[in-house]
Order: sequence, then C-alpha cells, then structure tokens
Amino acid sequence: MITAIRHCSYAILPILFLILISGTAQASDDNPSAVQIARLKYFGGGDWYWGPSALPNLIEFVNRNCPIEIASEEVRLTLTDEKLFHYPFLFLTGHGPIRFSPEEASRLREYLSAGGFLFANDSYGMKESFFESMQEVFPDDEPVELPFSFEMFNCYYNFPNGLPKIHKHDEKPPQAFGWFLDDRLVALFAYESDIADGWEDPSVHKDSPEKRQAALRMGANILTWVLLN
Repeated sequence: MITAIRHCSYAILPILFLILISGTAQASDDNPSAVQIARLKYFGGGDWYWGPSALPNLIEFVNRNCPIEIASEEVRLTLTDEKLFHYPFLFLTGHGPIRFSPEEASRLREYLSAGGFLFANDSYGMKESFFESMQEVFPDDEPVELPFSFEMFNCYYNFPNGLPKIHKHDEKPPQAFGWFLDDRLVALFAYESDIADGWEDPSVHKDSPEKRQAALRMGANILTWVLLN
C-alpha cells in the first residue's frame, strides 16, 4: 500500500483511503511500497502510446536520484478502467486530438476530486482539444498558468524559469497550465516544452545530454512534488 506517501503541501489522503479499501496499487517490484504510474489511454485520434521509452527512463532516473521508489513497469488504462483509483498519478501524452466521453469526463472529475493527479505532456498539437476536453471535466473552471515561483519548479531541482524548453515546436516559450480544486493542483499541462520527449532514449530525438538532464529533472520535480513532502 502507498501508506507513507504525502503530498508536499496538498494532501492526497482521499485517494490513499480509496487505495487501502480497494486493493494494492503497486507492481510486482520487490518493494511493496513502490508507487506505480499509469499511462492514460484516450480516444479521439491522438497517439496516447507515443514515446514508449519515456516513462521507463524517467522512472529509472527518479529511483536513482530521488527519495522515492517508482515501480519499474507502467500501467496502461482508460478512464473507465475499474482499477483507475489504484494509481495516484496519471500520465498522458501524444499529439492531439483527444476527446473524453461524458462518462470519461465524469470519471476523471471523480478521480481528481478524490486526490488523484493528471500530468499531460503536449508532444505537439494537443492543446486545443485537451483544453476542450478538460472543459467537460471542470465546466466551471479555467486553467491557470503557473508562475515561475510555483513550488513545483524548485521542490527538488531548481528551475527558476519554469518548464525547460526541450523541443522548439512553434518556438514559443514553455508554459505550465494547471487546474485547481480547493486550492489543490489536480492537473498539469506542459505546453511548448515537451519534457517527455526529453525522457526518451537518446537515439530517438538526439537531444543533447543537457536537455535530457533538464527534462528528467523536471519530471522528477513533478513526481516528488505530487507524491512527497
């Protein structure tokens, strides 16, 4: 069970309670307390499966450098999967479009309201459809651009200018957009940064070691901010 994990300033106790009553939340790793990350399978035409080496490399980096252990294998599931509430951290990536059905939007709202967290990485072209989909999840709330002073950017590694720029895309500055519930950040969208591509094997995008290191460190910040104090 994930009994020892706490959000650094926003409690995730509701989802921990759900995990405790609904079953185990870890993979078959030797450490039974290892947290497992779930990759979200979505519909609408986008490639949810993009970057198969990204999460394994990030997990290896976090396990080697941070005071947290992540299960070595990612889970892949949809929002209607009965085991959704077993996992405190959802990862979503790809190239748009993305669409949530009314059932999926309701399910994601329930998951996030219960203490879960969604990190969405825009590999390119996802912003418009993702924002529209999140409008179905939170019809009364708008995303907020996170300032550079937001604690996620310096909770482990220091990023004084916010998200690092990994790929040029439209050559705009990176932006981090968040959705909040009762002052708790529940969803994060990384735009014009594409840190998940920087997590992939060096041969995939041929990013410089410096860019890959920045991407991995920012990923570690997100995970530690969500899962640790």
